Amino acid sequence: MSRAGNAWLPAATCGADCLGAGALSPGGRLAVGARIALRASLTVLLLPTLPLLAVPLPGRTRVQRSYCRVVLRCLGLRIAVSGGPVRNVPGVLVVSGHVSWVDIFAIGAVMPGAFVAKAEMVGWRGLGTLARMLKVIPIERDNLRRLPEVVAAVADRLRAGRTVVAFPEGTTWCGLGYGPFRPAMFQAAIDAGRPVQPLRLSYHHRDGSRSTTAAYIGDDSLLTSIRRLVTARRTVVHVHVDSLQLPGADRRELAARCEAAVRGVTRAAGPAGTRRDEGHALVA
Repeated sequence: MSRAGNAWLPAATCGADCLGAGALSPGGRLAVGARIALRASLTVLLLPTLPLLAVPLPGRTRVQRSYCRVVLRCLGLRIAVSGGPVRNVPGVLVVSGHVSWVDIFAIGAVMPGAFVAKAEMVGWRGLGTLARMLKVIPIERDNLRRLPEVVAAVADRLRAGRTVVAFPEGTTWCGLGYGPFRPAMFQAAIDAGRPVQPLRLSYHHRDGSRSTTAAYIGDDSLLTSIRRLVTARRTVVHVHVDSLQLPGADRRELAARCEAAVRGVTRAAGPAGTRRDEGHALVA
């Protein structure tokens, strides 16, 4: 995915080589064929019911969590949740690293909410209609002038007590490498005075080693990504719930705290010496 002409935009260094890193054999031809047939059939049967997630039903959050787990299972993924309990706090900004479109279902199985997603997605056939029904907040990554509007929209949702999910890296990575957190979306939490929930998201093979099977990078198409998932042996997505982070007053410091939590590293007290990117003030 080229970012030529916009040096400030997030750009992953991941490529086709990353997709083969640490890959395990999918097994014999007969086993692979049966696996693909079963998973593809289940997924095709399930996808038409996705709009039900937008219907305001009693216990909707529980229904969304269960539905997302079923989608993951149909694709051949299992989910393992660790860390602290998911706190029932209204108006939380959820952040994590970004590997794939599958992240939406992995996070939805733990903390469902409205997603900040690239504006092109709203124009996709089928998925675009669903995105509008689910009130996805579109972001044009190559249009800096619209960024304050997106941040304001996220802040409004948080003030209204809604959960909003954002990916501060700004683009997908393969799951072995990762990019820095951009502070823009954290300004919404500060403006709304609402906490941030970092989630540590990672994909693994059955033996526990890191997997890039779910990655959605480079020239990947959605069909290619789905084919890779349903062909592989079982993939396990680990979601670690870290401690809630209070917003504070500095988006760069808040972004640094949340990035440290997502990476699983201990961060020294005091303001973070994060890099300042050129471009709109909210991106820095």
